[in-house]
Amino acid sequence: MKIHHLNTGTMCPVGRRLVNGTGSLFQRARLVCHCLLVETNDGLALVDTGIGLGDIAAPGRLGRRWLRQTAPRLDPAETAVQQVKALGYSPKDVRHVLLTHLDRDHAGGVPDFPHAAIHVHRAEHDMAVLRKPAPPEGRYVTGQWSHGPRWAFYGEEGEDWFGFKGVRALGDKEADVLMIPLAGHTLGHCGIAVRSGEKWLLHAGDSYFHHGQLDASPRVPLMLGYFQRRGDMDRSMRIANQERLRALKLNHGDRVRIVNSHDPADYEHCRCGTHQVLKPESTVRRGDRTGSS
Repeated sequence: MKIHHLNTGTMCPVGRRLVNGTGSLFQRARLVCHCLLVETNDGLALVDTGIGLGDIAAPGRLGRRWLRQTAPRLDPAETAVQQVKALGYSPKDVRHVLLTHLDRDHAGGVPDFPHAAIHVHRAEHDMAVLRKPAPPEGRYVTGQWSHGPRWAFYGEEGEDWFGFKGVRALGDKEADVLMIPLAGHTLGHCGIAVRSGEKWLLHAGDSYFHHGQLDASPRVPLMLGYFQRRGDMDRSMRIANQERLRALKLNHGDRVRIVNSHDPADYEHCRCGTHQVLKPESTVRRGDRTGSS
């Protein structure tokens, strides 16, 4: 059974060379909202949701400044719920949504899966939903969870995972899906690790923005680095966790593959990969759409 790699929101800011590191200054860049759809022993699990149908119906709630800077396509066909349907599943088959954090381009599709449990770090929920402490003005789009989703919370405690402290995100029914605290971009930011046979895939969310940041000599395009710094809630924590991810790749790259949310190079590379997880045949229906790995 496969992990499906979904792009749930294409963004096209100006200045491709300064954002993607290639092409012309006058070309539009390409960023993605890289999400995972995973078949587990307890139904389908979605890692992040990208931009949702509600955002496309009322794009103003995403914020004029954000829309101007990121220039999203706002294509309904790219939403997670429509891609789930295109793969031959029902939205009700998605039993769990695991969020790296609650920023607008990660949690927008939450209302599209009203039957799912929404897994999030408690510190992230407290700031974004309860406003304890109050988040930066305009950081979160509260309309993305105003319907009152069924939350599932996680803290810092948990088992050790390659030196990180992890949590069994889906409990005993699925021990091979872990929520890994990676604070910095937000206070409750997490990565989601999925075991795939003898190897792991770590979706690191917005812990880094460009694949070059995990190289031995880190690099990031100028404007993308600026976007990252502007988004930091705790820069020292983000830098420290980025260094830990770099060490993880160096020391355990044969066992752990790391991807982020917005790098099109990470996304395209994954679509050509072969990440497989095992589950009973009767758990969910299989999709027949190409382009998954």
